[in-house]
Parts: sequence; structure tokens; C-alpha cells
Amino acid sequence: MAKYGEGDKRWIVEERADGTNVHNWHWAERDCLEWSRARLSSLLAGLTVLDGEGGLTLRTVALDKLDGEAYVNIRKGKVIPGYELSLTLSWEAEAASESGAVKVAGAAEVPYLADENADEDPELRVTVRGDETPLALRAKDAFLASGKPLVLEKIREFVAAMAKGGPAKDELESKKTPAKVAAAAPGAAPAKKEEVVAPAPAAEKKKSKGKDKEGFKTIEMTEKFYCRSKDIYEILMDENRWKGFTQSNTRISREVGGEFILFDGSITGVNEELQEGKLIAQKWRFGSWPDGLYSSVRLTFDEPESGVTIIKLKQTDVPEEDKYGNSTVVENTERGWRELIFQRIRGVFGLGI
Repeated sequence: MAKYGEGDKRWIVEERADGTNVHNWHWAERDCLEWSRARLSSLLAGLTVLDGEGGLTLRTVALDKLDGEAYVNIRKGKVIPGYELSLTLSWEAEAASESGAVKVAGAAEVPYLADENADEDPELRVTVRGDETPLALRAKDAFLASGKPLVLEKIREFVAAMAKGGPAKDELESKKTPAKVAAAAPGAAPAKKEEVVAPAPAAEKKKSKGKDKEGFKTIEMTEKFYCRSKDIYEILMDENRWKGFTQSNTRISREVGGEFILFDGSITGVNEELQEGKLIAQKWRFGSWPDGLYSSVRLTFDEPESGVTIIKLKQTDVPEEDKYGNSTVVENTERGWRELIFQRIRGVFGLGI
């Protein structure tokens, strides 16, 4: 073993002036909580919701509270955001009356904003501070109608910024700048242009076969359940059982060509092929994906021995980004299958660990 300081430099991960991680072994983590506080405050404070419409002025005041954690991991140039936050935003309304201007105040609370739910809008609760007078209730309804969409839009901007690296994005770009400047320095010898030989058509076809389309990925996983294949098939096709293990509103058609709605409408799709105890094939999408874009899901069931079923999942054409620019779609989709569906089925119905 080499003495400290005498190791082979080819295996040492060190900070470099150009921001490059040697052999991409380095994992960088950045705490983003204070950055998140500042970013959300700038996005949410001082928003005009109503400016005299219907005799009511309504605006947000300040980000009163932000609790939780937020960070960004960067590995091999890939941004992996992580955050679990709760926030409270104050608002105020004013209306004219015979005795002069009357003001009321309230709060908008987001109890849970997390990277695992980046593909859907968080819950937003609106309350009144003080007595629920007719004006207060009117202002609350106005905030729900006009303020809630505005606040959720700003939160989506925050989610998109985290997906791109948050504060680490600018830091990485600044590290890369010196390298770019050095490459363009006057007097540097231009790189020799190599001749590119076009591959033969047959070879090109072979190379591209089986690869994902650009901007899309394929998810594959294998899961074991201690039950008959027809039993787990029945669970996955029964909307009442879905409601039970997901604790969410669900609607599932058991017919080919029929539609399904999962997780309170976050996921929708159409059944393409159904074979009891053997196959479920569906067109499947999140509501946050670009409009009209569907992935293909195939769940095949194999019962190698009585009481043991192997499910193989293959989901193709999963977009790398949603319509808000979040780049965690593939990771969140895969984690959703594993943690929110398969693991919960095992736990609720006792089908194994």
C-alpha cells in the first residue's frame, strides 16, 4: 500500500481549475435550503392577485415560513435534486366600504413540497386570519380562484430551477468558463480536423437497433410476489383495491380500449391488451408530461411455482423531462412503481417483503 501522499494520481479524485471531476468519480452535494428560501421568497412575495376587480384588492405579502431540507447532488454531470419542504405564505385583501377601506389577512400553506412529487402540483391550503367575516370569506374564495393558480405556477418555476441544479448550476457553469476561455486563447494551435468516415447503411442500422429514442428512456424491473398470478392481476385491475393501497381516487376499466385514472388523476391511460393472470399492456402518462405524449407499459406475469408470481415491467418512451423542464421524470416514475405500487401491494395484502 502506498504511503499517504504517494498514491497513483490516476486514481486520485481532486479539485481541478476547470471544474472537471477526474474519471467522473466525484459526487458533489450542495445544501440548497437557504437558496430555496430566497428563491421562493422572490417568486411568491408581493404578487398581485386582484387589482380592484370586483372592488377587491388582493396580493401576497411574504414567505412567512419555510421548513424542511433541500439539496442537489451532481454525479457525472447529472443533476439529482432532493427536497422535502413545507411553506406558509401570507396574503392580504382590501375592499372599500361605507366606513372606509377594510382589510383582511390570511395565509396560504403548502404542507408538503417534495422531489418525489415533482410531476404534480402540491396541495395548497388557504385560510383566513381572524374572524371569518363576509369580506374575509369573499377574499378567501378569490384567492382560491385567482391566487392559487398563480402560486402553483411560481412553485413550478422553483421545481424546474431545482431540477436544473439550483444554486449549483451557476457554480458549475462558472467553473467551466476558464476552460472554455483557455481553449479559445490566441496563439493556441488549432486542433487537427479528423476525417469522419460514414458507416455503411447496414452497420448503422445495427448500431441503432434497440436503443431509446433521443429524449426518452425505458424502465425495466422484475418483482416477486407470494401469490397466484391471477390474484396480483386482480389487484392491479381492481379500482377498489387501488383505492385501498394508494389512498387516492381511482377509476379503472377492465376492458380493452377502456380508460384508467390513478392517483387522483395524476396518471391516466388506456388499456391496449389484457390477458387475465398473464399480461397487462397500456398506454400510460403523467399529467405533467408534454400534451399528447404516452409511454407504453407492459406487465407480464409468470408463475414458476404455485404461490409465487414474477412480474416483469417494461415501460418504454418515458420522457427525460416533463413540460415544466423537470429532469427527474424517469427516476420518479421508476421509484413510483417500486415504492408507491409494488411495495404497498406487498404491505397491504401481505404478499411478501
